[in-house]
Amino acid sequence: MFRFAQHDKHRLVASTNMKHRQLRVNELVKRELSAIIAREINFEGVLVSVNAVDVTPDLKSAHVFVSILGPATGASVIDKLEARRPALQAELSRHVVLKYTPHLVFHLDDSIERGARVLEILQDLEKPSGEDE
Repeated sequence: MFRFAQHDKHRLVASTNMKHRQLRVNELVKRELSAIIAREINFEGVLVSVNAVDVTPDLKSAHVFVSILGPATGASVIDKLEARRPALQAELSRHVVLKYTPHLVFHLDDSIERGARVLEILQDLEKPSGEDE
């Protein structure tokens, strides 16, 4: 019969708890940062959504994945977010109590666009060969 050594059991439980804690921290930072960005930054005619946040296990940095809907380019939105990063971090520290306030790193998330493109391709494949738009 296979048995875990006593210290291995505790390590397994601690590892599982850390994963759940990190997921909760990711969701908390995502929710608060979404609200802060909506309140603090005006993107003219553009909808900016925070799709995901990945906080490192040491809580010192957070990768923030944003998507945009509107006429602005992804680079201009990321530049504007980077320019406001210190203010966003300060506001985040007032709303979320963590050992460290994570350094925010913004990334453009094009997964929605890629998903829409895949759906478009699948719909084109489903059309009968004689049917055109």
